Amino acid sequence: MDKTKEKGRIGKISLWLIPLAALIVGLAVWGPEQLARYRDKGILDQVRSREMETGMEGYRYSLGSNEKLYILSKCLDNQVRPESEQNAMARTETEDQELTGTYAFVVNRKDPSGREVSASTGIALCNQGIVALKELGILPRDVKVLTEQSHHAVLYSAIDVPEPRNNVLVWKIGLSTARQNANKENCLLDAYVDADTGKIYEFYVRTGIKNWKNVDADALVQAWAEYMELGEPEEYENTNPLSETTPYFKKYSFAGMEKGNTIVTIGFYEGINELYLKISK
Repeated sequence: MDKTKEKGRIGKISLWLIPLAALIVGLAVWGPEQLARYRDKGILDQVRSREMETGMEGYRYSLGSNEKLYILSKCLDNQVRPESEQNAMARTETEDQELTGTYAFVVNRKDPSGREVSASTGIALCNQGIVALKELGILPRDVKVLTEQSHHAVLYSAIDVPEPRNNVLVWKIGLSTARQNANKENCLLDAYVDADTGKIYEFYVRTGIKNWKNVDADALVQAWAEYMELGEPEEYENTNPLSETTPYFKKYSFAGMEKGNTIVTIGFYEGINELYLKISK
């Protein structure tokens, strides 16, 4: 009798298991598809917005250090460049009239995120660069830090006009005109500073160095190349002795872009004890 009841109970359970198994199989087959359709209804044909964590606006094409150096050098070759007072007096009007090309150097009043920037930002970045160059032995330890009273800073965009995505944002730093007759000993006169990294591309500075033989140009450019992450410099062999307004200089070549290389000059003006590193043709 007990065995008969047990068999009946098992039979009833089996009857319940059959539809339950069918339901599980159905959910396994059709469930994911229906869930996906439901989620799509909540996403498709709707405009959603969210604030980017970086706060940056749009896409900014990234250039390597050698590419940025090359573009900036080409843009500066189309400008009246910062220079020593002696160099400025030697430059002719004809040289100014020949400054043409497909590179533009234009004032830019906003940083990469589109925000207005003040000159204090450029001065602070330049001071960071000065500290770094002192530590590397590129600038003498006695070079003074800048202030907003002593120097001015203007933000520029150096642009490859045919390929405008190739652009470099830089601060042009210069001694304030009100300070032109001030004591310039150990004073930075001009510089170009990367607005993103704070690294100094070019500088003119009065120093305590008395003559060119005390300047180790090879060591200086090697240290600067490592600082800028440019790779190894090569000595530039086809140097025109009249290319500078001082006999004390040495030129180096760095890989640039497919259009050519960048020439970097280390030079010195004896008498006024002015050391410079510039990028040029």
